[in-house]
Amino acid sequence: MKILIKGGTVFDPSAGTLRDLDVLIEDARVIKVESGISGRGAIVLDASGMLVSPGLIDMHVHLREPGYEYKETIATGTAAALSGGFTAVAAMPNTNPVADNPAIIEFIRKQAAAAANARVYPVGAITRGLEGNVLAEMGEMHAAGALAFSNDGRPVVSAGVMRRAMQYARMVGVPIISHCEDDTLVDGGVMSEGLTASVLGLKGIPAAAEEVIVARDLLLAETTGCALHVAHVSTAGSVRLIREAKRRGVPVTAEATAHHFVLTDEAVAGYNTSAKVNPPLRSRTDVQAVLEGLADGSIDVIASDHAPHADYEKAVEFDQAAMGLVGLETTLGLVFTYLVEPGVLTAAEALTRLTANPARILGLPETVLKPGAVADITVIDTHCEWEVDPNRFLSKSQNTPFAGFKLRGQAVATIVAGKIRKHSGVRSQ
Repeated sequence: MKILIKGGTVFDPSAGTLRDLDVLIEDARVIKVESGISGRGAIVLDASGMLVSPGLIDMHVHLREPGYEYKETIATGTAAALSGGFTAVAAMPNTNPVADNPAIIEFIRKQAAAAANARVYPVGAITRGLEGNVLAEMGEMHAAGALAFSNDGRPVVSAGVMRRAMQYARMVGVPIISHCEDDTLVDGGVMSEGLTASVLGLKGIPAAAEEVIVARDLLLAETTGCALHVAHVSTAGSVRLIREAKRRGVPVTAEATAHHFVLTDEAVAGYNTSAKVNPPLRSRTDVQAVLEGLADGSIDVIASDHAPHADYEKAVEFDQAAMGLVGLETTLGLVFTYLVEPGVLTAAEALTRLTANPARILGLPETVLKPGAVADITVIDTHCEWEVDPNRFLSKSQNTPFAGFKLRGQAVATIVAGKIRKHSGVRSQ
């Protein structure tokens, strides 16, 4: 099958450029990228006025399978990914059983192949059962297909265990993705410490709960030479620590989520459990620092931290509600509305944080649109205005604080290995 994407503006992450070109695809590969390609014998997608990007990659999602299929399955989660424009996702290991052995890694890969939606790259657990005590079978999981290791959802409390994990990860050439949280400082907190928590009478989580572990893991990465990726950065102090570490050559990268650069802790007002996340939504000062970190490159990646929960897990007292929100289907719109339109990032800079940078960190092939490249492509209508309606999500869960938000920018075609997996809003010939 041939597909011709006609008249779009093609993004090249390697050069950071946007150029008006056509893209011809055949048998899962890009054949030509040039002007004036003939559409003879091809399905033609008219992408006039739209961006044509290498497929977006979300390097932080929770697909919940195995064990929590009532929240999400690999099939529904990857369908949501396609809807949001993501051709690939990295799946975190806090499943049940935990993805701490090669059998679970292989199971995830098989389920993803059966779903035939977005690509799924499993992340293996750092420690057995995510308990933080004994290292998991890192070498065997890597051989089975794990591209990184993380205890996401629970911190590795022991510095000694984390140091050994980094040593092993460096040996096999993959990053450690750190969930930076000191349980002793969290101490039962349920939202960010500050005025809003005091007004609501909720126990707060200090910024230091994140920053203490960020500082520790930066020192360990500097000592071991292991590639460290700091997940879901949420505080000004964390941004500062990462920026300073980069300047002295520490092998560190970092990610921010849309909810941490769009919302503040004020979104919790009214005991809104949809806004209960981990790490918690922070102050306006912290949000500004995250925006500055994205702008100056201290933060390399934008990820969703897609964390689906059943309705009944959120429809309870705030203290008892599950932490997390779904983000695969809203992230792209939030990026263009709150980063690109205000000028925090250019479209090319934003797309780099959704394509080339996550691919580089995870050791994936270079994300490019050139002859011979795998045809994973996202077509984005940057002018499309839409309203977030959780009832239309393809995710199995609807826990989002963005319901009713009016956004600008949406994926209208998602192509994986040369096959159109999502197609809406692009004219075909």
